[in-house]
This record gives sequence, C-alpha cells and structure tokens, in this order.
Amino acid sequence: MSDQKRLFLVDAYALIFRGYYAFIKNPRINSKGLDTSAIMGFMNSLLDVIKRERPDHLAVCFDKGGSVDRVEMFEAYKANRDATPEAIKIAVPYIEEILKAMHIPIMVKEGFEADDVIGTLSKQAEKEGYQTFMVTPDKDFAQLVSDNIFMYRPVFGGGYETWGIEEVKKKFEIEDPLQVIDFLGMMGDSSDNIPGLPGVGEKTAKKFIQQYGSMENLLANTHELKGKMKENIEANKELGILSKKLATIMLDVPVVFDAKDFELDEPDIAKVTEVFEDLEFRQLLVNFQKTFANENQAPSNNVISNTATPEKPKTDTIAPATKAGAGQFSLFGGDESSAETNATYGNRKTAETSPHFYQSIASGMATKLFIQNLMKQTSVCFDTETTGLNPITAELVGIAFSWEIGKGFYLPFPENREEAQALIEQLRPFFEKETIQKIGQNLKYDIKVLRKYNIAVKGPLFDTMLAHYLINPDMRHSMDVLAETYLNYSPISIESIIGKKGKNQLSMREVPLEKQTEYAAEDADITLQLKEHFEKELGEANTQKLFDEIEIPLLRVLADMELEGINLDKAFLNSLSSQLDTDIKNLETNIYKEAGEEFNIASPKQLGDILFDKLKLVDKPKKTKTGQYATGEDILSYLAKDHVIIQHILEYRGLAKLKSTYVDALPNQVEPSTGRVHTDYMQTVAATGRLSSNNPNLQNIPIRTERGRQVRKAFIPRDKNYMLLSADYSQIELRIIAALSEEDNMINAFKNGEDIHASTASKVFNVPLNEVTREQRSNAKTVNFGIIYGVSAFGLSNQTDLSRGESKELIDTYYATYPKLRKYINDQIHFAREHGYVQTVLGRRRYLNDINSRNAVVRGAAERNAVNAPIQGSAADIIKIAMIHIHNKLEASNYKTKMLLQVHDELVFDVYKPELDAIKTMVKNEMEHAYTLSVPLDVDLGVGQDWLEAH
Repeated sequence: MSDQKRLFLVDAYALIFRGYYAFIKNPRINSKGLDTSAIMGFMNSLLDVIKRERPDHLAVCFDKGGSVDRVEMFEAYKANRDATPEAIKIAVPYIEEILKAMHIPIMVKEGFEADDVIGTLSKQAEKEGYQTFMVTPDKDFAQLVSDNIFMYRPVFGGGYETWGIEEVKKKFEIEDPLQVIDFLGMMGDSSDNIPGLPGVGEKTAKKFIQQYGSMENLLANTHELKGKMKENIEANKELGILSKKLATIMLDVPVVFDAKDFELDEPDIAKVTEVFEDLEFRQLLVNFQKTFANENQAPSNNVISNTATPEKPKTDTIAPATKAGAGQFSLFGGDESSAETNATYGNRKTAETSPHFYQSIASGMATKLFIQNLMKQTSVCFDTETTGLNPITAELVGIAFSWEIGKGFYLPFPENREEAQALIEQLRPFFEKETIQKIGQNLKYDIKVLRKYNIAVKGPLFDTMLAHYLINPDMRHSMDVLAETYLNYSPISIESIIGKKGKNQLSMREVPLEKQTEYAAEDADITLQLKEHFEKELGEANTQKLFDEIEIPLLRVLADMELEGINLDKAFLNSLSSQLDTDIKNLETNIYKEAGEEFNIASPKQLGDILFDKLKLVDKPKKTKTGQYATGEDILSYLAKDHVIIQHILEYRGLAKLKSTYVDALPNQVEPSTGRVHTDYMQTVAATGRLSSNNPNLQNIPIRTERGRQVRKAFIPRDKNYMLLSADYSQIELRIIAALSEEDNMINAFKNGEDIHASTASKVFNVPLNEVTREQRSNAKTVNFGIIYGVSAFGLSNQTDLSRGESKELIDTYYATYPKLRKYINDQIHFAREHGYVQTVLGRRRYLNDINSRNAVVRGAAERNAVNAPIQGSAADIIKIAMIHIHNKLEASNYKTKMLLQVHDELVFDVYKPELDAIKTMVKNEMEHAYTLSVPLDVDLGVGQDWLEAH
C-alpha cells in the first residue's frame, strides 16, 4: 500500500441535493416538524466516506454567491435552475454546525463555485505530493483527473467508484481528461444552462473530439462539415468558445491548501451528539460513533434479566458503568477517558443502563399465580412473540406483559400446538375480560395471531402506533423511533436477537429464553411508557375522539377483513397473462417500426437516444442529473398527443407494469393455508387519513384501461352460494367540497340529483342543461376534480384539448360561477398559515410545515394540500365510520356475509345469496348516513360473480 498522503475534498451541495432527493418519496420529518432529509442524506454519505477510506486529510467545499466570472461571461449561466428547496436551505446551517463540531474544515470563497475551490485545492495538493479524491457525482470534475487526482463518485444503489485517467478516457471516449472541457463545451449542459453548439449531443460531441481533438480545432475545420450541422456550428463559433470557457473549472481561486488544517481530527463528541439528538438522528448517532469507535472494545452488559417465579422476585442490579465515552475515539489516539459521551448511544438510555425487572414465568403454579395477578389489573400492555411476520401462519413463541413501568413478565409458549392451545386457554379470561384495557404497538397483528388460537381480544384498546399517527402523522411510527424520540431510550434491536436477514437468521423459538425475556418484556414495558406519554398528547392535539371512535374500532374491523381475505381466479389470470404477452409483443413491433430499429424499450437510456437523438422529437430535451435524457411518464405524457410512438411506449409500459405487478404476481400472493389473498390495510401511512393496501396493493389496480379493469375480474366469491357486492360513494369528494364551501349552486345540483359535471358545464359554458355536449361535460369534470388538487391553466390544457388561454378562461369562469368555492380555498390557506395545519370534518389534522415557505414552489404544494387534505381526509373518515357501523351490524345479526375490501370510496362484500336484499339495504343506509352533510351522500350498488361485474 502506498505511503502517499490522501486528501478527500467533498462537493457539499452535490451530496446535499443527492441526499435530499434520495428521501423525496419518504421525507424524514422529526417530531418538531423539521424536514431533515438533506442533513441525514449528506451525513450518511460523509460518514460512509470516512468509514470506507479513513482519509488522512479531509475538507468540505461549498458554493457561495455563485460564479461571478461565469455570470459576467454569460448572464443566463445557471439561470434556469429551480429554486432551492426549503428543506435544503434549512439544512445547510445544521450541516455547517456539524462539520465544525467534527473539526472538518469548510472551504468556501465568495463569488466562486465549489467546483473551482475543489479544482484549485486539488492542484495545490498535487504539487505537495498528495493524492486527491474529489467526492462528487458531477461528471464535470473529470477534467481535473490526473495521475494523483481522482473522482470518488457515489453510485446508484450504494458504494463508490473511483475514476482515474483510464476510467475518464473510457467514459468520455477521449485521449486526455482535459478534453472533457471540449466535450462539455460542445454538447452543453442543461443543468448549468451552458448552451453548447446547436444540434450537438453526446454522441456527436464524442465523434468531434475523436476527429478534431478540441473545440478550437473543430471550429477551424468547419469546412469539412456538411448541411445543417455545418451551418449551425459556423453561425455559433463564439457560442462554442464561450461554452468551453463556462465548462472550464477554475484553478486560481484565492484559497490555500494547508496540510495541517486539513488533517482529519478528533471530533467534539459532545457537540455532535447534542446536534444529532436535537435533530432526532438516533441511528445516525450510532453510525457516527461506530465510525470513530475502537471496534475492539465491546460494551458490557450491565443488566441481566431474571428467570424466576412471581412469588420469588429478584432485584436486578446494575454493574458500575464504564466511564462515558471510554474507548470510543481511539482512532485518533490520545486519552480515551476524555470523551464525554456514553459509549454506545450518547446519553440515550438502554436496557444495559436502566434499572428494570424482567422475568420469565415458569409453567405450573408460577403461571397460575401470575394469571391471578394479571386478572387484578385494569390496564395491561401485552406483546406477542411469534415465529414469523405473517400473522396467518405465525405461531406463538411467547407473550410479554407489563402494567408497571420498569417491570415486565414473559410467558414462553411450547412448540407443540395442543400444549400451546392449553396454555392460551388459561389466558382466555384475561383477553376476553371487558373491563381490562389492552395496550400494544400495532395491536392488529397481535389480534390476528390470537384469532388463530380462537382467542378474541375484548375490552378497551390503546394502540401506541395509532395514537402517534394522530399526534404526528408525518413521522415514522415504529416502536424504536418512538422510544428514542419520546423516551430517550434505544430498545434492543431484533437483529441482535435473531441475526440479520438471510439463511442464518434464527427463528425467535431458537433464541435462548433469557434473551427472549429481555427483548419481549422490554417491548411491553416501553410500549406501556409510550402509552402514558401519548395519552396526554391525544388530548392536547384534540384527536382523542378520533382515536376512540374511529381508529381503534376500525382496527378490529380491518383485522377481520384481512383474516377473511378474498378468493382469486388463478386460471383467469393465467389466460390474461397470455393475452398481455400478445399485446406487448404487438406494441414492441409497432415501436420498432416507428423507431426504425430494435432497442431495449425498458432502458431509459436507449429509449432517450432513440426519441431525442435519432427521431429528434423535441428541440431541447430535458436531461437527468446523470446526463441521460429524461423519459419519465410526465415527460412522455406531454409529448403523447403529437407522437404515435410515444403513445405506444406509454401503453407498452402500462401493460408491462400491469402484467408484472398484478397479473403474474397475484397468484403468488395467495396464502396456501387459506387459498385466498389477504391484503394488509395500514392505518398509519397516508397523512390524509386514507387507508393504504399492501401485499398486495389492491388500491392501485388501474381501472382506466380495459386491460386494467380486467384484473378485477379475477376476484371472485368464495363459492356458488355467494356473490360479490360493490358499494361505491358517488362523487363523495365533490359533495364534501360543496358542503364545506357552502357553495349554493353545487349544493342545489346535488340535492336535485343532477349530474354534477353536466350541471357545472351548463353553468360555465352558459348552455341549457339538456344541450351540454360530451366534450363540455368532460372538460367540466376535469375542472371539478382538478380544483381539489389545485389545477392550473397549464395542467388543465395538458389534460384536455383546450389551449392554455381557453383553460385559464374556463377556470376563471368556474370560480365566477362558484364564488363561495374560491372563498373557501382562500380561507383554508389562510387558516393553515395561521395555525400550521388544516383538519377534516372530524378533526383529523394535516400539518403543513411549508405553508409559509419563502420558496414559491414548496409553498404552492403546501397550499394545494391545505385545500385537498380536508376533503380527502373527510372522505376517508366518513367511509371508516361506515365500515365500523356495517361491521357491527354484520356481527350483531350473525350474517354469513363478510366485508372483504376497501378501495378508497368503495367497499366490497362477499354476500351470502339469501342475505343479498337485506345486505344491500343495510349497506346503502349505513354508508349514506355515516355522516350528515348539507348535501346528501349517494351510494351506487352493484352485484356480480366477480369484482369487475359488481363494480
């Protein structure tokens, strides 16, 4: 290994943006409402580099004020960039604070970009004999690569690749890394708004580099070019030279590489810990400490769980803890005892550092005495330990109980099913006692497991996961996160008990009893503590009634629906799969014919090259951060009207996704033990209050295409004595917005039973109701639903055949026709600005942290949510009430009919044929009277031998 010192220079904003967008679909929001995605993403990358490479010298380089010189050369330089997301603006001061606490130098120079700072420092360090690694995904840096300067690029999916001279030459098909400047100058860079030479893309630029070697040589030999290309380049020679200058990284920024200042030094542990805990970075704090820890020193176990009978309790003792921070930062040498932070988790509590009494319960008399004590309680937390995550197949390994903070009991279950059933029978009086409150985290799972043993969980319930969802819907709700956030406690990880996923992972039954006891009893104890915390917060958030009357009763309803499952016609799906194969093959043939060659349609790169290099469907195609053409659905949908090949590609994608996601996947999701499909309904995912369906997701089956609708045909009744009933709220969101806005024209249309879209068209197009055309109704329908989602003139013109001007006129006329609707929208946004949230008719809150953002794009999204969330959320609340009432009626009358599915505004039932008339009347009545609005709720019913026919 070389003794040459290594310097790592981190391109701050490149990694900050990369980290932010890595979490874009699932932002990291802490309990204070702060979006920490960008900070977390950047710190994960930085710690990963330190862990992997253990650099001698390190610095993080920032932009400040942009490149003055480049803007002077070209006023439009980077002018096309979107406004920086608010979360990134907020993130930068935190990142700088962390870097300072880690004693990592921040290199920044007013009027220069980080590229230029890194370039200058790289060349200075090279002269002093250093190897420099530029940590960035930005290909522009390839021009700096030399014998001692490398790119250290994060790659998609994790890890890094190092680009030296040979890698750069191969990547860009050049002879010298300096030719990267010519390459970028020729093709331009849409992300930096570098114009490049008109008509020159990546392939042409590479060809010119190979032929002429440089921009200057190309421009000196344009007489060798032909046609439009010659004309374009000769007319834009100055633009080419300018583009090359703009693409050149500066090497004379007034910064100095001082080796001593750049040495990776011992961090200020206490300060980093303080910032991470303020941000609620639990796992990242552990990662930080592991990164700098002496890996040879393992923490000692201070608290030993007991295995004892209840009549002979033992008192746990805590061994003297090692001095906080001992051995953590020996990477840097020095006095290990000087660290001021707890050895493993900062100052966070763990089972090792907290006094507790957890014991396993022996069989026989000990179990009887324990149950006697259990039956005296009024409120008990319990948690099942099982052999797997699927409650339909999982078997009980044990159950933990806690009713006093710091104490927990674990009752292990025998593997023999008859013996296990005999033991659970002893607990039946507890579970079925109506006066004992049962507490748990994700109780639906425990209830489903116990139902396999014919045990019903009765009495009041308190689910900490559901409680926290109502208190802070945008946060994650796992027990570990909740314990660390609200109790400053890090629970024992499941991986430390059973190992990581893979063939060597243990079943809980294989874990020694002592470890089972410690892990399970801790879960029950911690959940009990969370319950006491959230009980107060439910009241403060004014969501106690929502918790007691909707979410908790719904938990039981969903458990029954999930256990019931639905029958699937596998033979039909196999037939449909064959038909889709034929459809997809025909589309492939058409696409190849339109493209003039065969290519991998599923490859975004190959598709982009065909559409935008070969067919040149647009003048200035958008590119992704990796430099290839963007071919996402939003891009292609915009072009579909004008290009048949795009229409065929979108249809191809839709059918391929339908086949892989549903048609071929659904038969594999049939549970062998029941022969049915059992979806999971999650109450704590969508912030609006809507349920989410998973494994399989039955709510996203596409129904706008003929093939998509056919998937529903595969869902069938249990047998010939049953049929499916579909009950669907008609235009419930429009009815809710009419009621909430008190818009008289809409309310009257609904009360009179009019077609709301035709009624709207009649008013906005000023024609009699009976003369409304199909096109006018369609446009009115698009506006009716679009208003809820904040549709713009641009958006409406994309969804209809109207021009942007016509769309704006239609929206203006719509608001003039429904003036109270416009006032309602403005009032909602004003309320959100004042209070930071909006709420449904039942008080479900949607917090909008960006409603006062200075970034217009971010603020606009929050404003749309301010209007949409109360409507979507109210619809979700209303159907939940209907589900609870219907479930109660089905049970009370001992019907054979079962409620099977909920898909947004629709419920699906497996109806016993002799009960059909009674069920239709009852379901319609309960759904239409679930909640009283100033407009009537209307439900459409359908029956059939499959879901498609019923719908």
